[in-house]
Amino acid sequence: MLRIHRTPEVARWWDQPEEGFPWDEPESSRFTIEVDGRIAGMIQFAEETEPKYRHASIDLFVDPELHGRGIGTEAVRRVVRMLIDELGHHRITIDPAADNPAAIRVYEKVGFTRVGVMRAYERDGDGGGWHDGLLMELLAGEET
Repeated sequence: MLRIHRTPEVARWWDQPEEGFPWDEPESSRFTIEVDGRIAGMIQFAEETEPKYRHASIDLFVDPELHGRGIGTEAVRRVVRMLIDELGHHRITIDPAADNPAAIRVYEKVGFTRVGVMRAYERDGDGGGWHDGLLMELLAGEET
């Protein structure tokens, strides 16, 4: 998992892992993505439990050596189904970098729609400037 997280393709969007990774974020539930007995990445979700705003958000990364094989799409589909069917969420959000078209395509395949651009949303992985984020959401019944 650390090897994947440290690849330039992942670190660009996720930064360098904190000490204790992959279990360094207690607000999230994390799952290892496994393909044919091999660690292929990680997917996580967080839940807003305030009843008035209840929803879940997800994020993931996949080993760059395995990009283009539908692994991320399938992982997102499975977690979305779990969040809706088992945990009762009606709305799921995700916020890829606006200039990450590969990730955006994955989320759109699952049924996420573009809500809007969050300008200067997140610092670049190297601590430099800011980049825009794309807010995307999926409502129960919209998943593909």
